[in-house]
Amino acid sequence: MSFQVIRTAEAPLPVGPYNQAIVIPANSKLIYLAGQIPLNPHTGKVETGDITIQTERVLQNIKAVLTASGAEFKDVIKTTVFLADMADFAAMNAVYGQYFLDPAPARSCVQVARLPLNVAVEIECIVAV
Repeated sequence: MSFQVIRTAEAPLPVGPYNQAIVIPANSKLIYLAGQIPLNPHTGKVETGDITIQTERVLQNIKAVLTASGAEFKDVIKTTVFLADMADFAAMNAVYGQYFLDPAPARSCVQVARLPLNVAVEIECIVAV
């Protein structure tokens, strides 16, 4: 999918692997991925470990849903990252940046009071193919 990246110096420039905005062609199909948590699909159990291990599992889960949808990481136009602790941002961001290459999608990241099964991270995506 070819989309247009929007970057302007009139707004704060991205401080990680994301862009300020993405414009998609009118003939695109949008896919909304539900938030993924670090639940191992083979064991049905939460991946234990630090934020890097949990983020890796979340992104592997997203990859599986993208593949099943006929899409790839390069087709993701927007993500929302939910963190149980914003202190985990840098470590999450390092793993995230290995999956979302330039041009990276637009992104929001927020700290929440609690996530399902008390996990440390959840990520949802909007995809255009």
